[in-house]
Amino acid sequence: MKRRIRIRKMVSLVILSAMLVAGCSQGENSTESAPTSVLKDGKYDPPFKITIAKQQDENAGKYINGESLNDNVLTRWGEENLGIKIETTLLGGDASQYNTKLRLALTGSEKLPDVLPVYDTMLVNDLIESGRVKEITEDIAAYMPERMREIYKQYPTTFNPVVRDGKVYGMAIAPNLTEGEVMLIRQDWLDKLKLKAPTTIEEFENVIAAFTTEDPDGNGKQDTYGFTFSGKDSYNTGWVSDPVMIFSAYTGKHLPRQWVNDNGKITYGSVAEGNREALAKLRDWYAKGYLNKELATQGAWDALSDFTEGKAGIIIGRPWLYDSVKDVEKNIEGAKIQAYPTIQGVNGDKTYQSAQQNDGVFMFNNEFQNMEAFFLYYDKMYDAAFSTGDFKYGYAQGYDYDIVNEEVTFDPKKFNKPLEAIQSVGKMGFTKNTPSVDGPGKSYFDLANGVKADTGVLIQSDSKDQTTKDGYRISYENRDVLLPNEFNGPPTPTMQNVWEQLTTMEQETFTKIIYGNEPIEAFDTFVKQWHEKGGDQVIEEVNEWYSQASETDVMALMKLK
Repeated sequence: MKRRIRIRKMVSLVILSAMLVAGCSQGENSTESAPTSVLKDGKYDPPFKITIAKQQDENAGKYINGESLNDNVLTRWGEENLGIKIETTLLGGDASQYNTKLRLALTGSEKLPDVLPVYDTMLVNDLIESGRVKEITEDIAAYMPERMREIYKQYPTTFNPVVRDGKVYGMAIAPNLTEGEVMLIRQDWLDKLKLKAPTTIEEFENVIAAFTTEDPDGNGKQDTYGFTFSGKDSYNTGWVSDPVMIFSAYTGKHLPRQWVNDNGKITYGSVAEGNREALAKLRDWYAKGYLNKELATQGAWDALSDFTEGKAGIIIGRPWLYDSVKDVEKNIEGAKIQAYPTIQGVNGDKTYQSAQQNDGVFMFNNEFQNMEAFFLYYDKMYDAAFSTGDFKYGYAQGYDYDIVNEEVTFDPKKFNKPLEAIQSVGKMGFTKNTPSVDGPGKSYFDLANGVKADTGVLIQSDSKDQTTKDGYRISYENRDVLLPNEFNGPPTPTMQNVWEQLTTMEQETFTKIIYGNEPIEAFDTFVKQWHEKGGDQVIEEVNEWYSQASETDVMALMKLK
């Protein structure tokens, strides 16, 4: 312990020294920048490099004009306008590969970049414990621009994973309450069978039964079914192919795989009593053929296929899901999809959903001394979200928007040089997703209520198809059903030993019950064993963490109040 304290003191001295040096010579980077680089009129001269890590470059193979990961319209903009060249030096093809590469960099097998987006709370914890990442409490206080301060003030709990002993070792990536989920339903099937969109569990059952047994596609075969979702990894995907609405109908705010504050105590949703009734209902529907027969083996994206191919009638996901399944309207004559709110619970309340407030956290190599430059660049990326500055319509004309006959367009086929698809230029920066401040869909709600489309964000939202716009409007109108996970800290000591076993037991039990391979009483056995095999200790540790997190005034630490 004494050795660890000495190491932390040494790290603190190194950081303090770095800050003092940075104060005397703005923009100096210990590993990449030229020692004479000076920030003048918003640009560093001479230009210098910031290296980054990135998970799954979603533009791979989609670049135009001969561009690439480290030479594209956005990297060139940064160098030309800010004197900052962003270079990806650690790239992971998916979450698992990315985490593995970060861990290798942590051990010294690969070079640790300057800026590290991290999406795994255990890895966040390990990075802090390693002493390899920078403590940024004073950097935030000194360099975070005002408009970003206002954003982060709205989401103080996003700092929970990166705070240790009153010090801050990272910050949320683009904090923003994401959009909620809606039901996408085959409207043509509803119309043919003279049905209305369901609003209760009983109506939902009647609709999916009819979609299964009454030949809604009119081909004379019983080859359709009601509801497709994923049960491969959990029964709360939080984004697409999600069945959590059915669980919430019986459990309220106690969602599977999620922690909720229940009268001052944090509890785990998967062991709530109402799950028993939800599983019994899903078991009955599965036996009657109303559900995807392969739900246990299909991931979230896999479960889309039956809906897209015209086999399933209802799927649940975020409003942008429509863009991924709308091919059914193109491929099947008369097919029409409509967005609807999720159903009510059995007690008449709304059903609830998981809410995401950020997509991972930024952490920084402890040798990186250019936090001022990071904030300068990061703040510029928000211009598109605020419809201001260089990016008031998008990040690059001819890539993610164009101006044709003096009008802004987001339809790539209408560009001056037509494209097959919009180029996701925002994803070429620090992160895999573009910063937003639109929340669950405020721009769509405003447009639906008569606001003129006179900013970049509003024009872009207004350019969407009507089904997508309806979905986002519904999302915003029902934003009160979005529940952030009350536990977002590092895995507790007991979690590190038993959590994988407990979640595996949970997943297997739920699936076996739904498939009819175990009686409904198996849920009671699962709950008993969950508590006995470490669950009670985990609950105690989570509540202890919650109490400490609640007592820490993170905003005051970083002078954001």
